[in-house]
Amino acid sequence: MFLWVMNYIHLFLMLNLLWLSVCSAQPEKEGQAMNIRRSIIAGSWYPGEADKLSAQINKYLDAAKKAESDGVLTGIIVPHAGYLYSGPTAAYAYKNINPENISTVIMVGPSHSAYFEGTAVYGFGAWETPLGKTEIDSKLAEEIISQDQKYINDNPGAHAKEHSLEIQLPFLQSVMHSGFKIVPIMLYDQSLASCDRLAQTIAGAVKGRDDVLLLASSDLSHYHSQAEAKRLDKLVMDAVGKFDPEKLAGDLAFEKCEAWGGGPMVTVMLACRYLGADRSVVYDYRTSGDVTGDKGQVVGYLAAGLYNTKNKKEKIKKQIIEDDKLTLEEKRELFRIAHQSIEAEVRGLPKPKFTPLTPRLAELRGVFVTLKESGNLRGCIGYIEGIRPLYQAVAEMAVAAATGDPRFPPVTTRELPELEYEISVLTPKRQIDSPEEFIVGRHGIIVQRGGRSGVFLPQVAAEEGWTREETLSYLCLHKAGLPAGAWKDKETKLFVFEAEVIEGKDIK
Repeated sequence: MFLWVMNYIHLFLMLNLLWLSVCSAQPEKEGQAMNIRRSIIAGSWYPGEADKLSAQINKYLDAAKKAESDGVLTGIIVPHAGYLYSGPTAAYAYKNINPENISTVIMVGPSHSAYFEGTAVYGFGAWETPLGKTEIDSKLAEEIISQDQKYINDNPGAHAKEHSLEIQLPFLQSVMHSGFKIVPIMLYDQSLASCDRLAQTIAGAVKGRDDVLLLASSDLSHYHSQAEAKRLDKLVMDAVGKFDPEKLAGDLAFEKCEAWGGGPMVTVMLACRYLGADRSVVYDYRTSGDVTGDKGQVVGYLAAGLYNTKNKKEKIKKQIIEDDKLTLEEKRELFRIAHQSIEAEVRGLPKPKFTPLTPRLAELRGVFVTLKESGNLRGCIGYIEGIRPLYQAVAEMAVAAATGDPRFPPVTTRELPELEYEISVLTPKRQIDSPEEFIVGRHGIIVQRGGRSGVFLPQVAAEEGWTREETLSYLCLHKAGLPAGAWKDKETKLFVFEAEVIEGKDIK
């Protein structure tokens, strides 16, 4: 879990400024029975009367300017503070929506207080504000959930006291046509790996559709001086402006900048990129100090748009398609092979003989076997290329990881019960023309130059919280024995691959 996520939650619970307070009212019993989520912040974060609320929103929309862009708007980034503070900035994003082209808005926001595993979707029913009810796109929500049921859950309860998505709805109700629908999604774990997992799922669910808009709800830095806030927020704006979600995730992970909703921003940027978006526009930035005049402790607000300038959606590029993934039985068989091979080697028993359970396990596939003990690396060795049938490669690499990794002494019989296994089955590698094609958290990366080479599996950079540049520099320096910046040279070759990573929890 990123430290910036935990700081986010702790600060929210500790601070009780009026404009960041959450109304304590619960949804009415009738609304719950009808599965209508009633507003919890009307009358505090925005006006509770429809006429006053509409007047305030229209005032902000009239003052906002429409950006010039030759592309199709695929996603927006919007702040989520009280309207008095972030409303003028939020209006810039909503001003640029073309409501005639959109039937559903997928809203992605952070959780301020609720803890839950995975991702929480509000899957059916409706949300209500003083401006009326907006229906959930239950069909699209179900499609998103069904694509990754281990990680994405229908969890309306997690949304009960959350403001980051509700705050967007009156603006949407003001600019959209009647009958539009929403899919509210909340993140708790905002690591790059989790963001990319959700992004791919969202993109997979809406591919082929041009009537869905993605929305990320996020504020920027909190409670710094005006000068410090602008310094921190500039890093966020630079990453957004360059359409670089990996850099944004890395800067947030290492606390170089702040965003209370950084995960939703990264998720929406990644999903929009998978759907063909290739350009971003920063519409507006300001702080609460610009509104109140008090510049001692301010909060930063950003509005931005993500565009597909090719005017078409692109198919998601996945090297591992669903039909080619291992079945549960095949995963269990590979774990059995790895476990029995190591047990026999360490205990001095005869080498076990295996036969392929299915034709897929006899395919020539690259594979790495990783061993951990109490969460710490204990050994990792594998083949990048498919030079052995998969079932044989797992047996050989399991033994090599346990007894042949030069970084560690051989595994002992005492350690056997404590070993944690991870098997990474690889796709064929492909050369890339630019480092920008390397996606942290999705791709494994190989660097080659002058007879030297180094490799990282896809999960390494994500687990370490590295940016693209940090990953490539560390790979060159510490794995390939090259200068840290060698990846920038034209003589250096870069290859990427993907991996189906199998852990113990996946075979239960």
